[in-house]
Amino acid sequence: MKKTIFITGASTGLGKATAKLFSAKGWKVIATMRHPEKETELTLLDDIILLPLDVTDPAQIKETVQRAISSGSIDVVFNNAGYGLGGPLEAITDEQLVKEINTNLLGVIRVTQAFIPYFREKKGGLFISTTSIGGLVAFPLFSVYHATKWALEGWSESMAFELNPFGIGIKTVSPGSTKTDFASRSLELATHPAYKDQLEKVIAFFTGPEAAKNLSEPEQIANVVYEAATDGKDRLRYVAGADAQALYAQRLQVGDEVFRKGIVQMFFGS
Repeated sequence: MKKTIFITGASTGLGKATAKLFSAKGWKVIATMRHPEKETELTLLDDIILLPLDVTDPAQIKETVQRAISSGSIDVVFNNAGYGLGGPLEAITDEQLVKEINTNLLGVIRVTQAFIPYFREKKGGLFISTTSIGGLVAFPLFSVYHATKWALEGWSESMAFELNPFGIGIKTVSPGSTKTDFASRSLELATHPAYKDQLEKVIAFFTGPEAAKNLSEPEQIANVVYEAATDGKDRLRYVAGADAQALYAQRLQVGDEVFRKGIVQMFFGS
């Protein structure tokens, strides 16, 4: 019997690459997105069901999860929907703050919560969530984004203890810089004149030629998602991409305070 994966945020980037990969590997894919009627690529693939899902809408989460469960057995839930919010906290509106937390954090928690009774009764299942290297280290002027991603890492670690006795796994995939539209469609920037120099240096760091050399293809990260879904290991974190792996290894090696000093040097040169 074919295994099935349920994916949020499948319209672009990593979500779409993961849907394509799992379909190619013989899985049934339930790909969810806010506007499935606009999707043209995934509709051409076999065994892909498109469902509408805005992860900031609790009622729609419950409805879509029930539709997915009624379509057949589900083995893996990949919580991938999310976006970036950058800029100084002083400039971020309450609307932006709430939207970021609703999407990146509460969306994952609510989708997971909706599937837990099904997996518990089934005595098996796996949750995988896209966090970020930004859930394991922090950069300047992305405080709210980091708040959501660090929260997901801690939440996932606690949930693993909670769910494992029922045969349910939970894992995180933490990508580094990826060739997706994260820096355009999926990134909001708040600005403030007092932080102009800081912000210019941070944006230059992430968009400069050196950063471009380190970008991973979404397909590379999708392969890590597939590894997490199929390796059968009781392992929580999968750091994905050479840049993310190097940064995280450096933090573990030198310790938090030395690493923080290195971040200041990296971005601001002093």
